[in-house]
Amino acid sequence: MLTGKQKRFLRAKAHHEKPLFQIGKGGVNENLTKQLDDLLEKRELIKVAVLQNCLEEKDDIAAQLVDGTDACLVQIIGNTIVLYRESVENKTITLPN
Repeated sequence: MLTGKQKRFLRAKAHHEKPLFQIGKGGVNENLTKQLDDLLEKRELIKVAVLQNCLEEKDDIAAQLVDGTDACLVQIIGNTIVLYRESVENKTITLPN
């Protein structure tokens, strides 16, 4: 679980990043979850864009992504979801206490 200070730190780091995945009409599936899982291991912090043609609510999508990847939800802003998971092998982000 992330503290408020850690979330604020991660939001600042993610601000200039571009979304790496887009979720559209197909919603969240097993293949997308696997790719996100691999990407979280490499980058630790990612943004996911939810397209307007997506039939599900972005809160539900965020919950599915968090459950499928064991990541922490940093932020949902507009149609963008920010996720963080500490990498086992490629640790690059040091969180404040």
